[in-house]
Amino acid sequence: MRRFNMAVLAALTLAAGPTAVPAAAQGGRASLGIDHCTATACHFDVPPGSYDVNLVLGGDGESLTSVTAETRRALLPETAVPAGARIARSFTVDVRTPEGEPTGADGTPGLDLVLGGSAPALADIRVTPARHVRQIFLIGDSTVCDQPAEPYTGWGQQLPQYLRKGVSVANYADSGESTVTYLGNPQLWDTVQPLIRPGDLVLVQLAHNDKTTDETTYRANLETLVAGVREKGGRPVLVTPIVRRWFNADGTLNNGTALLVNGLGVDHPAVIRSVAAAHDVPLIDLTAKTKALVESLGVEGSKALYLYNEKRDNTHTSLHGATVYAGLVRDELVARHLVPKGTVRVG
Repeated sequence: MRRFNMAVLAALTLAAGPTAVPAAAQGGRASLGIDHCTATACHFDVPPGSYDVNLVLGGDGESLTSVTAETRRALLPETAVPAGARIARSFTVDVRTPEGEPTGADGTPGLDLVLGGSAPALADIRVTPARHVRQIFLIGDSTVCDQPAEPYTGWGQQLPQYLRKGVSVANYADSGESTVTYLGNPQLWDTVQPLIRPGDLVLVQLAHNDKTTDETTYRANLETLVAGVREKGGRPVLVTPIVRRWFNADGTLNNGTALLVNGLGVDHPAVIRSVAAAHDVPLIDLTAKTKALVESLGVEGSKALYLYNEKRDNTHTSLHGATVYAGLVRDELVARHLVPKGTVRVG
């Protein structure tokens, strides 16, 4: 791995002026810096946990830099910096094993960051253990999870880029899971519940794979998840599923396939709304939000949100679609006062 020249680093740090991030130690451990990076990637040998990452972006020329981590998680959207300028950015990242889907491969130990964008330029970086962090846990299926391979992308994979330092996303969504399998697999709910701390948000979107779950069981499973989150002092948030891109002849999505009504006639979004109302749980109606968006774009325009062009897939989202849908979740978190407005990146 190529090491940066320390004299160059010192000059860059001084040029950054007051926006540069200090290299102070936190929690008894010195911060880790740019000597752990190449021009396009960084690796930090840290144990699982939450870490604050402070960056200084910019170089001699104009730059455009984005940052992803671990299993393709978006942590910083492409950020423009004028030639010769420096801009500070920060975020908090969840490091865990497995690093992606809970039932997937362990991945690489430690924290891996990838510098992307059309002209990436990293002037400085500091990684320190996060002292004060609010976690947002995600429980869901393949439309939410950290997808390991392109072109598949879950909206939970794109959500971290909308959050500033102090809030991290712990994405425990897993492909193919229903409410039945999520509760029944020790790698899933039995692993997630003990990690929940008082005040943590837990977003639950499970419906796509409850194709044979009857309404009584589906309702009871949602109630079990809600009660389990509250038992740990967490704050449950129920999320209705994203729509399938399945149009009627009149250009609407008013059919069971699009709106997640299973073969037993169970209207999943309706049951989720009912449970939320009955148990005073905040609701993010992603079904309604995505339905309105897909219908507004129409048959052709909505193809880009899903993997229709690549896979003839009208259920799973593209990178673009996952980013747009994560933005809808971000907006609802703010509108319902579930996260402080100052912790959300809107641009």
